[in-house]
Amino acid sequence: MLAIFSNDIVSGPQELIDAGSRTPSPKTNASDLLETFISRYPTAVSARVGTEAYMSYTHENQPLLQPRSFAMKEEMMCLFKGSLENYGRLRQEYGLGKNGNEVLLVMEAYKALRDRAPYPATHMVAHLLGQFAFVIFDNSTSTVFVASDQEGRVPLFWGITKDGYLAFADDVELLKASCGKSLASFPPGCYLWRASELKSYEHPKNKVTAVPATEEEICGATFKVERPHLCTSLGVDI
Repeated sequence: MLAIFSNDIVSGPQELIDAGSRTPSPKTNASDLLETFISRYPTAVSARVGTEAYMSYTHENQPLLQPRSFAMKEEMMCLFKGSLENYGRLRQEYGLGKNGNEVLLVMEAYKALRDRAPYPATHMVAHLLGQFAFVIFDNSTSTVFVASDQEGRVPLFWGITKDGYLAFADDVELLKASCGKSLASFPPGCYLWRASELKSYEHPKNKVTAVPATEEEICGATFKVERPHLCTSLGVDI
């Protein structure tokens, strides 16, 4: 699956930009990345909003237990890969019909987050149990929402193309040609929402930081959730 957004919609993290500058490598534009995906998978389904947002997916070569799905509804587009263990309970909670599926459920959960302020994003994503990664584009608010499961069982990568678009895909080799070293694995148990805000929903108070990779590694950085320091009863770090 592939999702690409202009920097007018969402900006890539500075750490990915720095990784590409620190170790220069060949890159291509977002349009070339999309064409590469479509040419590689002729049966792929694609959707776009002007030149600002592109989404495409295929069932080809998908893992048996991690199917890909796509849906469009009420100015929203969503790519979903994986499966939810608690889908049945959540389907009732969000009032989804019998013909629903995981991708529609995630869209309903996002709508609740968007429309029921101050409904917390951590609450919305933490309720999803299973193996998953998804990307939502809300055209009504020009918002991107991305998340992955706590153990990262569904691979998701993100990178920055030559012309500054932020791209997400489940195939690291696909992004490598367009993003070079401005490429990283999306951190497990995290979500991206609102002005490029990357946070952990498992540990929402802990900062997510990027560790530069070595030149030999495919990705240019690794994003990790900082763990709190152990403290004595006097409050002194040890």
